[in-house]
Amino acid sequence: MSHAERTFIVFLGPPGSGKGTQARQLTDYLGLPQISTGDLFRFHLQHATDLGRLARGYMDAGELVPDGVTIRMVEERLTHADAAAGAIFDGFPRNLAQVTALEKMLAGAGGVSLAPVLVVSDAEVLRRLGGRRVCRTCGHVYHVEFSPPQQPGVCDRDGGELYQRDDDKPETIQNRLYVYYKQTSPLVGYYFARGLLAEVDGAQPPAQVQQVLRALLADRGIATA
Repeated sequence: MSHAERTFIVFLGPPGSGKGTQARQLTDYLGLPQISTGDLFRFHLQHATDLGRLARGYMDAGELVPDGVTIRMVEERLTHADAAAGAIFDGFPRNLAQVTALEKMLAGAGGVSLAPVLVVSDAEVLRRLGGRRVCRTCGHVYHVEFSPPQQPGVCDRDGGELYQRDDDKPETIQNRLYVYYKQTSPLVGYYFARGLLAEVDGAQPPAQVQQVLRALLADRGIATA
């Protein structure tokens, strides 16, 4: 496949908007890998790679991992064979510095093809994330409203205790939204100015969101709906 035919999709939207879910479904549809910064960090930390050790040094010191380390992880991931035809980015770029770095990475490959932003209200984000519960033993995820366990507070699979993660507590969600609006929301304007942005109502059922995304891809000549 030529460079001009490569497809790169950047998902935007607040935490809890469904970016990861939609990106995973598109990986099967388009045959492209999902590149998530969370997954990259876990891989490099677990395998103690050079980049993982570098990131660990900052984390152990209680410091934020610099953009440069994240950018190098993404750049390395794009060299893998499964990304030869493109990739779907979930959680990257997060700020304008990372956007600039991504542009340089893709300069010879046609650049970003589409930037869907999943639009979800703050109240819906709080509802989605605040209702999540996780089993302490097996890690299975429930939602008190959308997918509750048969018995409140008890895992259906192994009877383990269900708990609310710290990053799903209201005060933490509010801070995550603040960081999103401060650092990531400017990317919406950036991709809009370049004619790459596509707003999608993320409050719809996941299956409908996926249908809309596939129709957008077809309109852009990226895939057949």
